[in-house]
Amino acid sequence: MLMSLVRFRQEAQNGVKCTKDWRETLAMFLRWVRFPLAPQNKTMAHPNLHAKSSARKFGGKPEDYIHLHEWLDETKSWFGDSLHRMFRHHSEGIFEMEKRFGPEFTNSDGKIVYTRYVGEQHVREDCNNYIPTAKEWFINISENKRPQWMIRTLNIED
Repeated sequence: MLMSLVRFRQEAQNGVKCTKDWRETLAMFLRWVRFPLAPQNKTMAHPNLHAKSSARKFGGKPEDYIHLHEWLDETKSWFGDSLHRMFRHHSEGIFEMEKRFGPEFTNSDGKIVYTRYVGEQHVREDCNNYIPTAKEWFINISENKRPQWMIRTLNIED
């Protein structure tokens, strides 16, 4: 398993995209080393809370934003704790979201909203007001480090 992780790291550094097999290998490795979770991460924000937060910030209704937040948090089904964020909660994940859903959309108030801004808001709420890179996630996990952005979240008012 350690050799798989080393190969994963080398391919990640060379720009090879992560496949589901690699996600499963990484998830198994993290369970194997029993990467400790911080007490602050016992509960994770629901996509609906992020959508309400977006509606307050950008206008419109939560329904205008829910598809974006559900996509970012879809990885909870792959890896059932706060470390699911390593897959999309980073600058590269935000740009991937923009490619998938388009650079902008019009909300129900008729305002143009940039998809990237919604993604940045979501990641900041989940990563203690910080937007990490995918490389930062990988390095910190592989070295068993837990910076504040990885273990603390911002409070989202309901």
